[in-house]
Amino acid sequence: MTRTPEGFDALTVLDHPLIQHKLSHLRSRSTTKKQFRELVEEIAALMAYEVTRDLPLEEVEVQTPLERTTTRRIRGKKLVVVPILRAGLGMVDGIVKLVPGARIGHVGLYRNEETLEPVTYYLKIPGGAGNRDFIVVDPMLATGGSAAAAVRLLKEKGAQAVRFMCLVAAPEGVHTLSEAHPDVPIFAAALDRQLDDRGYILPGLGDAGDRLFGTR
Repeated sequence: MTRTPEGFDALTVLDHPLIQHKLSHLRSRSTTKKQFRELVEEIAALMAYEVTRDLPLEEVEVQTPLERTTTRRIRGKKLVVVPILRAGLGMVDGIVKLVPGARIGHVGLYRNEETLEPVTYYLKIPGGAGNRDFIVVDPMLATGGSAAAAVRLLKEKGAQAVRFMCLVAAPEGVHTLSEAHPDVPIFAAALDRQLDDRGYILPGLGDAGDRLFGTR
């Protein structure tokens, strides 16, 4: 089940009941760190079914126990999952369990708490970026600055097929990312109301990195 909210043409909200059920637990302040990590991974796996819907397939011949037949598999091993460090790491395993052949890149960005602008400190992706499909993942799409910067870094390395996947998005972040990169589809489990004066999503789910890694 998917929908595109009015005025957000680049955004697809994945409102499957299982995703929404798990997201409700993810939002709760009473959810433990262990539960939070598990929920992030589970939601990412559920979302990955839709986010990877248009991956290219190729026909291959296999021998069943009864006869040879032609079937379809994902063409090559071109998918690259790129978490924005550090919170994006929590989403990787859920996707890779479904697509074990995927490679994993990393983008290191943090938000300057005064300017709210992204600062880059690390980038590592597989070679041949122009021939790969990239999924950039981060639990939160808040101001959109880090997401737009991550996509820009990938494009500078030659990436042409990039999509962005998050759990919770703010309208401001969706607009920022889609204006900077109108060719990048955005997938989220929820479109929340707004940002507060500190750049946090409301109602949101708190600081995903801190809740994943127990750093606050």
